Amino acid sequence: MALVVPDVLEESCATRQALERLAAKWRVLVVYTLLAGPRRHAELRRRLPGITQKVLTETLRGMESDGLVARTVLREAAPQHVEYALTDLGLTLREPLAAICAWALEHPTPAPAPALASETETEAEPGAAGARSGESRALSHAADGPVDRG
Repeated sequence: MALVVPDVLEESCATRQALERLAAKWRVLVVYTLLAGPRRHAELRRRLPGITQKVLTETLRGMESDGLVARTVLREAAPQHVEYALTDLGLTLREPLAAICAWALEHPTPAPAPALASETETEAEPGAAGARSGESRALSHAADGPVDRG
């Protein structure tokens, strides 16, 4: 059976539409978090450092409307308790995401290239940085106008 490569540049392509549904920065991380089981909003925020409450709420709403996440109200009375879980459709992402994780482990991000020897020698020269910063200080004071030293 030959591998069929879809034309993802076409807006009607199902693969393109799927990629667009998952392309938002936090969606895949929310899926990873919910693979362990249902979570409340505060738990998700703790597990996803850097996400704001607003962005998490918007992300969960979008994923709910896409059928990836189910929202269950546990307690109606204030304060309301709500839990989020992956739907059956959301759970189907387990295998593709595991494949991406395996690929990432096999192909780690290369380490940054070491600095060139000439760059490190220039930085290591005593007084070189001080002379440059002194020059910039002098230039900035010259722009301030004459200074009365009397």
